[in-house]
Amino acid sequence: MPKVSSVIVPYASYLRVYEPLAAFPEPERGRWARYARRADRPSYQDELRRSLADLLPTPPVPVPVHESGEAFVLEVDGVVCVCPWRTRLRGWLALGDLAEEFPAPVLDAVLPPLVRHQATQDYERWLAANPDARPWIRTATWQVPLNWFVLVSDEEREYEKGAGPGGAEPVLRYRTPMVQARRRTARALKTLKDTLDDGPLIEGLVDVGRWLEEFHPRSLVELDYGGLVHALPAGHLEGDHSAADVAEGIEALRAGDGAAAGEAYGRLVERWRAVRDRRSAN
Repeated sequence: MPKVSSVIVPYASYLRVYEPLAAFPEPERGRWARYARRADRPSYQDELRRSLADLLPTPPVPVPVHESGEAFVLEVDGVVCVCPWRTRLRGWLALGDLAEEFPAPVLDAVLPPLVRHQATQDYERWLAANPDARPWIRTATWQVPLNWFVLVSDEEREYEKGAGPGGAEPVLRYRTPMVQARRRTARALKTLKDTLDDGPLIEGLVDVGRWLEEFHPRSLVELDYGGLVHALPAGHLEGDHSAADVAEGIEALRAGDGAAAGEAYGRLVERWRAVRDRRSAN
């Protein structure tokens, strides 16, 4: 994998869905089947570099002119599954979220209003012709949303320490079958609605649940810390079992044990405090 630097690795995590080839209609299915046989498929860092390169020109290009033909590929129990990048669609969706991330003067300096207006018009025209479009990848900056952890189990956690400067990157991710992700979502939603008032956690989980329903039932769901591994203090990754804490908190709520739920939530808050502090410093 290419060498990483803080200049090219934003602190972002990813929620990806890999669908089996059977989920795609022809001729797209055949194209992805041929693509999956390639030996030179790009990594998520390659995707990141390409998207950042579009922000360098003046004026910047917030959304690619053409849709990406790239994808991530996994083989699951002998079945080839692909996760299309759909960089253009995700660019439009991310553009809509920027107003919540930056004050207006900063946003205008990074992406002038005229550029944003043109991108919005392009998206509206494209969406009219593609009303059922949805991304296979969701991105979160400076965090892993708590509702994402609901979809996975601590037993599915995969951690690779990495080899230090110039070597392999650390990796922290979870992979789970779609049927498990949907089951956990439904079970958690019932508990949360029975025990808590409506709020961001429930709203976020409802949104993710609806998104999961858009995909083939034999898909695979992947939660990847991505570049966020570089925002966590040294040694924290190895001890990061946030999915276990979320599961424990939900089980405590289901059992009516508010104290245990509070303890689990407290561990999450403490673990992610360093990331929040780093975000504030930037």
